Amino acid sequence: MLIAILLLVVSQAGGQDTLAPFAPPTNIIAKDAPWDAGNKVIITWRPSIDKDSLAYYEIWRATPPFTKYERIGIIGSTDSLYEDHAILEDTVVIHEVTPGKQYRYKLRGVTPDGRFTILSEPSNIAIPRIQAFNIYRLNVLIAFILFTALFLYSIERSKRGFKFFIRRIPGLDALDEAVGRATEMGKPVLYSSGLNPIDSISTIASMCILGEVARKIARYESRLIVPNIDPIVMTVAQEVVKEAYLSEGKPHLYREDDVFFLAAQQFPYAAGISGIMVRERPATNLFIGYFYAESLILAEAGNMSGAIQVAATDAIMQLPFFVAACDYTIIGEELYAASAYLSGRPDLVATIKTEDWFKMILLILTYLGSIIVLLTKSNLFLTIFKVTGGS
Repeated sequence: MLIAILLLVVSQAGGQDTLAPFAPPTNIIAKDAPWDAGNKVIITWRPSIDKDSLAYYEIWRATPPFTKYERIGIIGSTDSLYEDHAILEDTVVIHEVTPGKQYRYKLRGVTPDGRFTILSEPSNIAIPRIQAFNIYRLNVLIAFILFTALFLYSIERSKRGFKFFIRRIPGLDALDEAVGRATEMGKPVLYSSGLNPIDSISTIASMCILGEVARKIARYESRLIVPNIDPIVMTVAQEVVKEAYLSEGKPHLYREDDVFFLAAQQFPYAAGISGIMVRERPATNLFIGYFYAESLILAEAGNMSGAIQVAATDAIMQLPFFVAACDYTIIGEELYAASAYLSGRPDLVATIKTEDWFKMILLILTYLGSIIVLLTKSNLFLTIFKVTGGS
């Protein structure tokens, strides 16, 4: 019995040592942050009358039924505002503020030696809500307006006959050479638009290039073979090739059987194209679109057949295989520029030029921002000002 009493006295004494005889903050007010995505609550308070004796405040939060509070952050003892917002760390939510959920807050002060005041009275109930306009995405809106304005300006100038300069891509020069070689040898040209469906940007660019290639082949009266992995892409390719032959005044040379569906899966498609290379012995292989692991199979099979090979893809992981096994490789965004260059369509050319201008603006802003941050962090502005003022 005596031991129990002694333990109780010691525990009470320890509790009194950790409790500071100072007043906590008062008038705690919580409110939803305006013009945001509903993931922030603003807490304000009147600082403690003993703030000079405190090191910082602890912010505690509770959700219904408001019986259990947990510490969510700390802030200096002279501050009177705290923003409770969602926190992400490597795409993992480590602190969450949910729109439509109720929150209540308490504060307490902590002294430099680790003692703390009692918890303050709870704040009012705050409910964060999603706003119609998120001011924290204003930069995205400004960028969108700027890009749209540049795009419309470029299209209008293109329609009025202004010729924007697009750097000639060496791989495009190889297309004429490759088609001419196939014509001289009396052998066909094999064209693959990749594995992606028709809604892929790379496939759309490939269809634009296919139209220009088909026109050259129709002009030289050669043969074009276009195997497809997707039925919808096949339908589009048939129309593109047919239109190309018609525009050259040679619709009778178009063979619908040469633009066909080959296989619906990756490696059967690659095996099928390899078989075509062995049987038909095309003089030129064009791999233009988005490719996956089959790129090595296609490029090696074509290289062994002795054909001229031109590849164009924005699949970064497959570029080494095409560079090693093809005669010419159009890399990354050059694929989009190539389709605009060959077609000459004002909307496509305007898109490429707008993208270039926008990238230039972003680079300039990035450099300026980096310089400003560097100068302000190193207090170089203040040093220059002092030196200038002193002189």
